[in-house]
Amino acid sequence: MSTIEEKRVFSGMTDGTTLYLASDLGVVRVSVSDDQIGEFGIEHQCSARDLAWVEELVVATDEDVLVGRAPSAFGPAVAVGGTEEPIAVSPEGRVARFEGSKWTEIGRVDGIRAADGDLLATDEGIYRVGNDLQHVGLDEANDISTRGIPLAATETGIYRLGNGWMHDLEGRFERVSATGSAGELARACALAGDGGLTVYNGEWRAHEPPERFAEVAVGGAIYGATEEGTLYVEAGDGWRSGALGVPGVCAMVAR
Repeated sequence: MSTIEEKRVFSGMTDGTTLYLASDLGVVRVSVSDDQIGEFGIEHQCSARDLAWVEELVVATDEDVLVGRAPSAFGPAVAVGGTEEPIAVSPEGRVARFEGSKWTEIGRVDGIRAADGDLLATDEGIYRVGNDLQHVGLDEANDISTRGIPLAATETGIYRLGNGWMHDLEGRFERVSATGSAGELARACALAGDGGLTVYNGEWRAHEPPERFAEVAVGGAIYGATEEGTLYVEAGDGWRSGALGVPGVCAMVAR
């Protein structure tokens, strides 16, 4: 049973949500209402490596980038992001933007670990994708979230972008996900290197996960997925779970 403190952390987190998970078998689409896991199935059969929502679903695969359901002739990709137009990253660090019906080369950066919006998390810090690639701070980063206020997960903590990068949490963090309107952080969750979970709903609070997550996301609730394909949902009354039956979960987005 959730404590009163936990209910306060998750208060107001109710809505219908669609989750997309990248896995070795493809992209899984899951319907969730509050903490109830509904219908799910394979949306695309592929070796999915990353996901983004840029007006429609964008998928990085071992063969190409799918924009919607269509191949885009980018080639193999390890990360995707974008704001108004998709961006993609190749295994060699080539970064390009999908403009109209073709890819425009932006530049190349080694050690890219994640993409979200127009920001890249790399082993040399955060880069912004514009007309070129611009380093915008930090020495390294494992993950980046751009909704509301940008957050970076690093080896030394969670950093929030304000007047420079401000240190929000101490520790080693692998994943971060947030939601909010421009300039406002509404909700967030951060996955630590030791498997610990911290959530934000006005302030950061530790929240014990039921088992080790490979990916986390925030939307109408807090969502966690194991590498073996078990999905967990927490909307204020404890974790609910469902087995999706897909191995190799490596990315998740909530819509």
